Amino acid sequence: MICSLEDIRTKEVIDILTGERLGFIDDVRMNLETSEIAALIIYGRDKLFGLLGKDEDIIIPCREIEVIGHDVILIRRSERTLSSGATNNRKIFAEKLFR
Repeated sequence: MICSLEDIRTKEVIDILTGERLGFIDDVRMNLETSEIAALIIYGRDKLFGLLGKDEDIIIPCREIEVIGHDVILIRRSERTLSSGATNNRKIFAEKLFR
């Protein structure tokens, strides 16, 4: 399947381990030597309309993408990608829930 950046930007990203809706793709990171997309980027959300800063950007390496569907992109985030404690807590909760 061939998708344009515009097509990918309309798909919502969901982590299949936690069920968390991460948002929509804002940008891509490319490897200029191989002309391949290396990662998808979701910009961090504003906290209190930007007055309190914003969350960290979510960088999704292509190896973490499980399925690109018509409406969604399903990913399986690795431990290295899970940086915030809140996200780690959600992952731990989801793992206990599905045992």
